[in-house]
Amino acid sequence: MAKKYIIALDQGTTSSRTILFDDSGKICGISQKETEQIYPKHGWVEQNAVEIYQSQLETLHNVMRENDVDFADVLSIGITNQRETTVVWNKHTGEPVYNAIVWQDVRTTKLCKELKADEQLNDYVRNNTGLVIDSYFSATKIKWILDNVPKAKGLSEKGSLLFGTVDTWLLWNLTKGQVHATDYSNASRTMLYNISELEWDSNMLSRMNVPESMLPEVKPSSFHYGDFTFDDYVIPICGIAGDQQAALFGQACFNKGEIKNTYGTGCFLLMNTGKKPKFSNNGLLTTIAWGLDGEVQYALEGSVFIAGAAIQWLRDGLQLIDHAKDSEYFAKQVKEDSSVYVVPAFSGLGAPYWDMDARGSIFGITRDTGKNHLIKATLESLAYRSKDLILAMEEDSEVKLTSLKVDGGACANNYLMQFQADILDTRVERAEIIESTALGAAYLAGIQIGMWKKEDILNNRKIQKEFKPSMEDEKRNKLYATWKKAVSRSMNWDD
Repeated sequence: MAKKYIIALDQGTTSSRTILFDDSGKICGISQKETEQIYPKHGWVEQNAVEIYQSQLETLHNVMRENDVDFADVLSIGITNQRETTVVWNKHTGEPVYNAIVWQDVRTTKLCKELKADEQLNDYVRNNTGLVIDSYFSATKIKWILDNVPKAKGLSEKGSLLFGTVDTWLLWNLTKGQVHATDYSNASRTMLYNISELEWDSNMLSRMNVPESMLPEVKPSSFHYGDFTFDDYVIPICGIAGDQQAALFGQACFNKGEIKNTYGTGCFLLMNTGKKPKFSNNGLLTTIAWGLDGEVQYALEGSVFIAGAAIQWLRDGLQLIDHAKDSEYFAKQVKEDSSVYVVPAFSGLGAPYWDMDARGSIFGITRDTGKNHLIKATLESLAYRSKDLILAMEEDSEVKLTSLKVDGGACANNYLMQFQADILDTRVERAEIIESTALGAAYLAGIQIGMWKKEDILNNRKIQKEFKPSMEDEKRNKLYATWKKAVSRSMNWDD
């Protein structure tokens, strides 16, 4: 009997990947292709939306060919994606009217500051969308496109333009323009969606001058959205979730209070808060985790904009390493406690600071500082930023963290994971399958077709390695206090 498979399309900020899972949830094949980052101006980050789709399609066909899998044996497709990245396209031609504006882009900072001056609007955004007013989210990116791209506003008023986050753009293309939809988790990242009423927020649409005709239908995360057809094969697309919510699901954080941290391009900490939204007093976001079985689950989220991207900067920008994995070796060459701190605020600072004017900084350089110190400090910055989020989350939830589930590419770095355990004074658990984002999308698709149940997912999860804290309290407290000083000096730099 032929094996049966689920395909996860994992469209990230720097690459498109397709991962093939068998019916036991094991990875059978991966194909990956990097995508170009476009930087037209200082602080602007764009991608070619057509390239995003084509690269995703290419990896889909590659993984099938390289693993000798027939399309007839693929039962379903799940999609997970970089979230707030914004695509606007002409629904008649299928052509984007502008490049995709990436979540890291800060071109709308001035507009956001003007909006934030209205205290009532600040409260409204927080209480209805769960977010804060920031250039990070899709709303002001859509407004910028409509206000600045020739003919865009007129086309939108005629009902000719469609908006979507990357999942919606992929789905529309995979279904040959038949389906314009997204899931609850992605909708909740736009700053246009009311997470309590579960509908597009007319007040926010009016404030941003975004016609509702542009917006996708919002569906549960496990749902038959439409079909991908290839030759004579028809494969249902049955799961969609934003990358961080998909990782929460893939890590089997089904219960209130469970936490995961993903070390990807950015670093994202999510806590399942149950069936009711919990609003933060400490700069965290309230977001929809997923929609499943007729219910919506919510989460608290802390967002670090630059994590794995800082390692890429070491590799591509400074050319200090040849491969991202080399960072572990060089960090371990620094035997003494380094006084060097890197604050990777390349796109401002996210939670809990929310400073769009912060910029990347290096502190503590002396004459004997070398590349190993910079590499070590950059790695450690990921752990420090994660601690920033966890302290805020503990205060909001009134729950003390007892262990941290980790996933994402950078969690394979043993030096980073041990430092994370030390600076948190908490056990860190690395799952056997660290591709939790893709796994979550596959699980959501598989649940819809009856391949898995939640208990199967819990049984499938295995811990590959556990990191236990070994740092003394005095040292931990001193290191973190110095980190906080470094962060304070990187803030308001570009004001």
